[in-house]
Amino acid sequence: MPRFFIDCAPQGDQIVLTGDDAHHMVRVLRMKPGETLTVCDGAGTDYECTLTALEGNTAQCRIDARTPSRGEPSVPVTLFMALPKGDKMDFIVQKAVELGASRVCPYVASRSVSRPDGKALAKKTERWRKIAREAAQQCGRGRVPEVADCLSFDAAVCQAAQAELPLFFYEKEVQTGVRSVLTAQSFGSAAVFIGPEGGFEDEEAQAAVQAGLKSVSLGPRILRCETAPLAALTAVLYESGNL
Repeated sequence: MPRFFIDCAPQGDQIVLTGDDAHHMVRVLRMKPGETLTVCDGAGTDYECTLTALEGNTAQCRIDARTPSRGEPSVPVTLFMALPKGDKMDFIVQKAVELGASRVCPYVASRSVSRPDGKALAKKTERWRKIAREAAQQCGRGRVPEVADCLSFDAAVCQAAQAELPLFFYEKEVQTGVRSVLTAQSFGSAAVFIGPEGGFEDEEAQAAVQAGLKSVSLGPRILRCETAPLAALTAVLYESGNL
């Protein structure tokens, strides 16, 4: 069933969709009055609706039922991702949202090759937010995960440390596997901290551990920067009962 997001809870028993959403309904989905769709308020409630009228770039929908969204994980997991080269971040954001990440925070590490200036970074961030919204619609999320403004390494570590289970995935970690940490305690929130293509500087790993992050390994194989965050998210969400 087609799924759309609105910015706030509707008043009454009608929802009006405009702009890109209405255009998508008419031009792409070719929907007609009488067909059903789901509208989500972005706060965890789904509205099962019937399309009643299409007029230009406006779609009138009748609310038939209100239900809690089933697409949101019970444990919020934030992905802190060092800016990768090229368009890899597009893929990472899309798949992280599909898996269940609650938030994506790009940051710049010492070995980050990609360092776009303010204007270019603002344009990229806008695109990532659009990708997150489209992925949330496609996979049945109850919220559109936030894509935060790009952070410095220190700011990212500070934010990650606030999670109940802050995980620092370090390629040189050989003693602590992620599964041993995940099964050792229950947690109500988690942070997944992933480095750039060239890995972390030793000083960065030390600073992260000193701030309270747990240094863990994803195994003996070196994963690409676009593979590591998805493997880490999958492990965390699986152990928390959300896969």
